[in-house]
Amino acid sequence: MTMNVRTLAADRRRCELGAFLRSRREHLSPAAVGLPDGFRRRTPGLRREEVAMLADVGTTWYTWLEQGRDVRASEEVLIAIADALRLDAVERRHLFVLSDRPSPEVRSTNPEKLEEPVQRMLASLSGQPAYVTGRRWDILGWNRAATLVFGDYGQLSADERNLMFMVFANARHRRLLVDWEEVARASLAMFRNDSARYVGDPDFERLISTLRHRSNDFNAWWRRHEVLNPLSNIKRIRHPRKGLMVFEYTSFALLDGSDRKLTVYTPLDECRTADKLDALIASVRREP
Repeated sequence: MTMNVRTLAADRRRCELGAFLRSRREHLSPAAVGLPDGFRRRTPGLRREEVAMLADVGTTWYTWLEQGRDVRASEEVLIAIADALRLDAVERRHLFVLSDRPSPEVRSTNPEKLEEPVQRMLASLSGQPAYVTGRRWDILGWNRAATLVFGDYGQLSADERNLMFMVFANARHRRLLVDWEEVARASLAMFRNDSARYVGDPDFERLISTLRHRSNDFNAWWRRHEVLNPLSNIKRIRHPRKGLMVFEYTSFALLDGSDRKLTVYTPLDECRTADKLDALIASVRREP
């Protein structure tokens, strides 16, 4: 029974793949790929033999692929077909999913920023400290509650406004963390897992080199090559005005193809954290 279900699922996936390829082919004009329109096109779009020629594969083999036959395309061939059909990033990912292949990751090195809808979402979380981090764990945006609990990120330079730098090289932030060693070791292991996708990137290399020189703990633990997946956890803060505060924090990936994450801190009943946070927010509202 299990084998039949798997076989049916594989057949259905191949049919979906064939239909997707056919739809992209029919929506692509010959002029868009530098081919003449000709005078005998009975249907819109490219012909199968034209896609096969552009992708440098056999016409018969490509036809089988569109027909949903049991043929397997390598990663290189899928990339060639995606190029031939001028697929965008979302369509390429869909092509690889339907082909049951891991999508090749293209990591952006462009400057990161937050769109206005994300900024507004952060601001709306008035009772929960929250921030968005980028691929290198730079803090890209934050809300008022995060400033009141963790400090004003806007006063930090670009490289200093980074979670790893703050944990290992910012003395004030380190004093905030009651369980500093536990937090630091877990954070480093999660950062190492994320940074593996950017080995050799100059910005990552600069940050890691700086921290290895600034922090003996970072240098020693970095050499252990420990890795850890992101998780939800508890963070205890020793706030300079309100004393002990306890938060549960969770990170969410922004599903836009980037490596940006939203991290939200929920105040717990322990140590009257919610009341303390409300008092901090109210005190700012009373300031002239």
